[in-house]
Amino acid sequence: MDWRTKGLPYGALDIALADIPAKSWNVLREDLPLPLAVLRVSALTRNRQWMREFLARTGAKLAPHGKTHMSPQVFQWQLEDGAWAITLATVHQVRIARGAGIKRVLLANEIVGARDIEYVLDELRRHPSFELFCLVDSVAGVNRLAQAARRAPVGRPLPVLVEVGYRGGRTGCRETNEVRAVCGAVRDARPHLELAGVEGFEGLHGYLSAREAVPKVRHLLNRIVQTAESLDREGFFDRDGIILSAGGSAYYDLVAEVFAQARLSHKTCIVLRSGCYFTHDAGLYERLFSEVLERSGIAEAIGHRFENALEVWTYVLSVPEPGRAILGAGRRDFGHDAGAPAPLRHYRPGSTEAPDMLTGEFQIAVINDQHAHMTMPPHADLQVGDMIALGVSHPCTTFDKWQLLYLVNERYDIESAIQTHF
Repeated sequence: MDWRTKGLPYGALDIALADIPAKSWNVLREDLPLPLAVLRVSALTRNRQWMREFLARTGAKLAPHGKTHMSPQVFQWQLEDGAWAITLATVHQVRIARGAGIKRVLLANEIVGARDIEYVLDELRRHPSFELFCLVDSVAGVNRLAQAARRAPVGRPLPVLVEVGYRGGRTGCRETNEVRAVCGAVRDARPHLELAGVEGFEGLHGYLSAREAVPKVRHLLNRIVQTAESLDREGFFDRDGIILSAGGSAYYDLVAEVFAQARLSHKTCIVLRSGCYFTHDAGLYERLFSEVLERSGIAEAIGHRFENALEVWTYVLSVPEPGRAILGAGRRDFGHDAGAPAPLRHYRPGSTEAPDMLTGEFQIAVINDQHAHMTMPPHADLQVGDMIALGVSHPCTTFDKWQLLYLVNERYDIESAIQTHF
């Protein structure tokens, strides 16, 4: 990294990640320019522990979605925690993961581009230890994969999961006859392709209320199970184990519960794909996690909860009128597709006290490219130069604003950092 990397001190010319711990930087001491993205190590540690416990109690496996953070360092931590694979959404992301040495990828998407298919097949051909699973939801898509594999054989089948969707949703077969046609095309493409399982994505319901969303999610998950059981009876699966996969960061508890009821002739491998558990957030997933705790006895029994780990620190630039402060961070620094960030902490440089926690009376009302308008009580003790920590909603679209995020302890000493590659 060099001086062009946002978040590095202005005097830094070239620096490696390994150099950062020895710098002894501190966020509250103003050793670094703001805005700045940080990850609280204590919260990350507890979140990782919670997910390990949940998986142990349910028997499910986790292929965390790497698109959340796109950080090779985090990939490795998740594998150390026992991740079955890393889930990705695009072939570009697969290239990043392969560069980081990832040996098993669940590409939770259809591959249709000629160059994308070419890259995947070539990578499988050159590296026998590399495994990649991808999705299919149309005969046309199956044929594109099969034709490319016939022209340039890999020497082993490419495992695919048939995707079950729903009307108004994203990808996925809408009707049973479509599923059968797709799986028939996969069978016709042997030995170049093989049917490895059934998959779906229920996460688009996360913006509905729990009362509306849960019945829809259960309906989709039950359809996936019924589809797998039907395909199993008819001998469509080519492998010893059958993969059932779903589970964004909202309903993984329901996925584990419903998929465990599948009755298949082969061993069932239940693969969840939650990615946002790692950092959690202060908005959308905080609400959704509260719903998980209400409906899942397994989740509640773990005894502690996810914590927001991702913060964007910024300065108060102006207090132009009572009840309003202008902050020096905006949509270039944090995502707001799932709601505005929440002001979490306040610190006055030079203070010997820890940062104060802010109440719900402090809110982000307007977001500009480089500014956020924060409303607050008219007599709040806030001054120009004070520091504010913002907690985001939906961490994915904040990670992609930063190539460098610092890992901090509870005193906001910088212990290390991660890089992202979007």
